[in-house]
Amino acid sequence: MSIEVEEHLDILEPLKKTTWKYWVILFFFLGGTIWALANYYIQVTSGLYVTGLRDTVFWGLYITNFVFFIGISHAGTLISAILRVTKAEWRRPITRMAEYITVMAISIGALYPLIDLGRLDRALIFIPLFGRIQSPIVWDFISISTYLIGSITYLYLPMIPDLALSREHLKNVSKFKRLLYEKLSINWEWKESQIELLKKAIGIMAIIIIPVAVSVHTVVSWIFAMTFREGWRSTIFGPYFVVGAILSGIGAIITIMAIFRKAYHLEKYVTDKHFLYLGYFMLAVDLFYIYLMINEYLTTGYIWGINEAKLLSSLYSGEFAIYFWSMILTLVLPIFIVAIPKFRTVTGIFIASILVNISMWLKRFVIIIPSLYAAPLPQYSTILYIPSLPELAIALGGFFGFGLMLTIFSKLFPLISIWEVSEVEE
Repeated sequence: MSIEVEEHLDILEPLKKTTWKYWVILFFFLGGTIWALANYYIQVTSGLYVTGLRDTVFWGLYITNFVFFIGISHAGTLISAILRVTKAEWRRPITRMAEYITVMAISIGALYPLIDLGRLDRALIFIPLFGRIQSPIVWDFISISTYLIGSITYLYLPMIPDLALSREHLKNVSKFKRLLYEKLSINWEWKESQIELLKKAIGIMAIIIIPVAVSVHTVVSWIFAMTFREGWRSTIFGPYFVVGAILSGIGAIITIMAIFRKAYHLEKYVTDKHFLYLGYFMLAVDLFYIYLMINEYLTTGYIWGINEAKLLSSLYSGEFAIYFWSMILTLVLPIFIVAIPKFRTVTGIFIASILVNISMWLKRFVIIIPSLYAAPLPQYSTILYIPSLPELAIALGGFFGFGLMLTIFSKLFPLISIWEVSEVEE
């Protein structure tokens, strides 16, 4: 074995034994997912009328969740790739968790446009063969599909040596796990030629995945920016959405990293330094995002046409003010938490990341719903959009499903890249 990994085999411990707490958490997420699926069945059989969506607000929680989950998918592939390309060695213990988040967030987020269609037979419109190639929705399908395939590849390649270690050292696990490690490790034997080839493949994928990830959220923004609607048609939406996605991703990786660190006792590998560095990264991106947001509202407010005034009034003091100012508060507070040394602790940065996650979800909601109310069609109803119980259940189901996938994967595969951590120490 070219890389000495024996000192770090304790990373495999969570894969050997399972406590009752794990099963409680697993069944909690599983129950929530089943609840969402049951309500989705009601929606499919009864139609979108069971939701709060109507002619005025035809996009609601589903598209909010779509943009949010695609945003946090930038946690792994983009952040991990940037840190890998820039040779930031401190990133090694956290990249695996970040890449997990990417694949799972894309998988969940990509479902919501299908759910929002109501009828499953309409899903063919996403495919270029049946849809219109001029439509940003079709572009979205192409970019997200490419991103998902690339992210799975980027997650799998660095896992091969660790899968081989699991095959060699986890003899008392279930037959399913042993078969999984045997097949996925593809006869890895720690040869120098294998290691060199693997490093080249990972390096190539890291370079490729960065522009793909940027293109994904840019195309997501074009769904709004290329629509004639107040609050949407903006040339800044491309970079605005990409920066928001990076901020969401950093917030997601800090939150989940802290949970796994506590649950599986990974303090030896995921240290205070990782929280501090990611906290600084989050602070910088948060400030840049606020700068872009000021540009968004300043230019819209300066025009102050009839529909622009209707939109901004609903945000500042109208029916959506509670969402807007909550978004502002949860976006600004993390800056003070990370910037003030007294609060810049692991717990403080963890709380800041949760606030960022909340802010980014509210921002997606604030972008979508109020602009639909500001439609230049006075004959439309102005009844306030209130999500129905089935709609809430399906929207929450994405978070339950996301948690379920993370919980299962944490017991199937190592959360930290053993060979990469061992290599940098050697």
